[in-house]
Amino acid sequence: MQFYKYQGTGNDFVIIDDRNQAFNLDTQAIAQLCHRRFGIGADGLMLLQMAEGYDFRMVYFNSDGTEGTMCGNGGRCLVRFAADLGIVQEKAHFIAVDGPHLAYITPSTISLQMQDVANIAQHDDDYFTNTGSPHVVRYVQQVQFTDVKNIGAAIRYSEAYQGQNGTNVNFVEKLDPQTLFVRTYERGVEDETYSCGTGVTAAALVSNTTKGMPSPIQIKTLGGELAVQFEGNSTDGFTQIFLIGPAKHVFTGEI
Repeated sequence: MQFYKYQGTGNDFVIIDDRNQAFNLDTQAIAQLCHRRFGIGADGLMLLQMAEGYDFRMVYFNSDGTEGTMCGNGGRCLVRFAADLGIVQEKAHFIAVDGPHLAYITPSTISLQMQDVANIAQHDDDYFTNTGSPHVVRYVQQVQFTDVKNIGAAIRYSEAYQGQNGTNVNFVEKLDPQTLFVRTYERGVEDETYSCGTGVTAAALVSNTTKGMPSPIQIKTLGGELAVQFEGNSTDGFTQIFLIGPAKHVFTGEI
């Protein structure tokens, strides 16, 4: 099987060109491909499939082999892959598990339109929203020293989020009036990732709501820099949400 490896700010993915829909690996086999010791190694695996009325369909699997909710950096990487295949050029219109998405393509960035966000809930000192995937946002001091894996796991598996199969957890530090540093514990990876697209989107919208940060908000992650631009507010809802950043081909191989 031929595969392609892509990364967006260190969030890395195995991508399969599945336009003939021949991919039929089970959960265990997908987890094996994503394993960093016994497989290729990735935060997730994606299929690019044909979809009537769209440029392509995005099918996303977590690194544990389960089919996942929307992945923002994954979506941006799949758009770059589609452009590299010649399926799209300057713009892409595709369908994912959470609905249709639009993306704009330049040599250096992919700008991916995320789903509208209607509300942000406060849970004690934390905030919760769904940006295609469920996310808790927690503000911390000196985020570089936060125990993301253990604290994130405790929140992810806490009783408050059991009814929705847990949640992703973002630890956020405001660096300046326009910049956040975000670290994310990802459900399905069950560890910290270098970057999480839906997570930084959640952090940006919560920071607009709670700290008045205007669009666009710059985001620092362990894997690089992203930006989130949007219109609206938490009262009327957020629209025209775009996740902007690099997405790059790493290598191609066979397994």
